[in-house]
Amino acid sequence: MMTTPRAALAGAILLASCAVIAAPRLARKPATPAVSAGGLPRYGMVVYSDLCIHPDSGEFGGQRITLQRFSEVDTVLYEYTAGGLSWPVVASDVNIDPRGKQLYFTVQPPDEDERTISGKLADGGKTLVLDGGYCGDAAVPMRLTRVTDFGRKAGACRACPAPKPHKDQDKEKEEETPAPSIDAGQTTTAGL
Repeated sequence: MMTTPRAALAGAILLASCAVIAAPRLARKPATPAVSAGGLPRYGMVVYSDLCIHPDSGEFGGQRITLQRFSEVDTVLYEYTAGGLSWPVVASDVNIDPRGKQLYFTVQPPDEDERTISGKLADGGKTLVLDGGYCGDAAVPMRLTRVTDFGRKAGACRACPAPKPHKDQDKEKEEETPAPSIDAGQTTTAGL
């Protein structure tokens, strides 16, 4: 079957018009970034951890948070240490802000009370800073780094820093120290 020049021209015009119509739609559709600027990716898995090994005992220390993001639901697996590494605890009530820069979730480890863990992303999403305190000091936040090398060995744990004296303790010491008594017969004036 031979195509006439008229049919070939009509086919070329049809093909060109389809390309012209489709091109603006492709150009207007923004590319969906895998990770929002410094936030969590909308889909996939991310692991944040500060797990380490105590040099003296060889036991694990720290915690690990594994976030799995699906189109229907977000899930968190929370692991912590209490001598040895715990079984993963599946979190309930997982909430992530729309920008992917803050999250909180609720966990109930075995034989413990339910607690809510919350944190914010820092360093362009490379660090999860948890609310609360490191080593019992609320001024030093817990920082979990994003795990990118799953084959690396855990580093050595650092000892907790010496606790800083609180202002309340300083006031108590001042109250305990008796004020010097002034003898009515003796007075000292400085610089007069």
